[in-house]
Amino acid sequence: MHRITLIPGDGIGPEVASAVVRIIEASGAQIEWETHVAGQQALDKFGVTLPEELLESIKRNQVGLKGPIMTPVGKGFTSVNVGLRKALDLYANLRPIRALPNIPCRNPTLDIVVVRENTESLYAGLEHEIIPGVVESLKIITEKASTRIAHFAFDYALRESRRKITCVHKANIMKLSDGLFLNCFHKVAQDHPEIAADDKIVDNAAMQLVIRPEQFDVLLCENLYGDIVSDLCAGLIGGLGLVPGANIGEKGAVFEAVHGSAPDIAGQGIANPIGAIWAGAMLLDTVGEPAAAGRVMRAIEDTTRDGRVLTRDIGGTATTREMGDAIAARVLS
Repeated sequence: MHRITLIPGDGIGPEVASAVVRIIEASGAQIEWETHVAGQQALDKFGVTLPEELLESIKRNQVGLKGPIMTPVGKGFTSVNVGLRKALDLYANLRPIRALPNIPCRNPTLDIVVVRENTESLYAGLEHEIIPGVVESLKIITEKASTRIAHFAFDYALRESRRKITCVHKANIMKLSDGLFLNCFHKVAQDHPEIAADDKIVDNAAMQLVIRPEQFDVLLCENLYGDIVSDLCAGLIGGLGLVPGANIGEKGAVFEAVHGSAPDIAGQGIANPIGAIWAGAMLLDTVGEPAAAGRVMRAIEDTTRDGRVLTRDIGGTATTREMGDAIAARVLS
């Protein structure tokens, strides 16, 4: 029996999370869920956005499944996602980007993985107002974190038989911060001659991803670039609804779809659950259920290949529930 922390999230979070729970249960894996709230729901109930009992649950179980949680734009509380990663030192963000059968894609064999450092850079949210009208944001890059994420990327590439890692940076302008990140990457690369290693300036990398994405295999990015580049990659295969994510640390991992809470469509039952379900498959693999994970991934691919049950964002008319049920039925078959 695997005990897993479940954070349904808000907006469309509970809708896609419930689909994942049904499919994981259909996979045959023995799961016991511990459900907790975060974000606005937790603030209303406990006075904090990340309750200590939630953090303790993930620390105890070492694995969690999270639905999207709303982050107010330009006001309100700070990002719960960033706070969760910091509190649990989930330093590596892993986002596989792979074309699915029958989903329009210029490169139907596209298969890229974005590895993103999860704790530093501008995305850490260290900013303050110096005087009215003048705000300063701090970009922190350390040798320790940069080396750690580079080791993670090369270890992942070896384990998954990947052939090349490209470091994405802006070291031509930010010579100290991005320069440090790039130097750490090349130092670690020297210990792995069996894997090709190169680097690209982030703006060029973005252009190359649009023009010729098949040249890339694994992309290693610092925090902010990784967030932007992984969304660009999602656009190459049909949108954010198709992409999973994992936040991984030395003592645990939290899996999620990479899209936001989409409050504009919350409650309408039209959200695409595939990214969240794929994240569930990654979770199953992590807890030692590779056969169940394989059944879930085959069910996703068979469902899109069949094409009869697809949500609106990928050309169909199905509801979230119908899409989840179709995938669950194939897991069981």
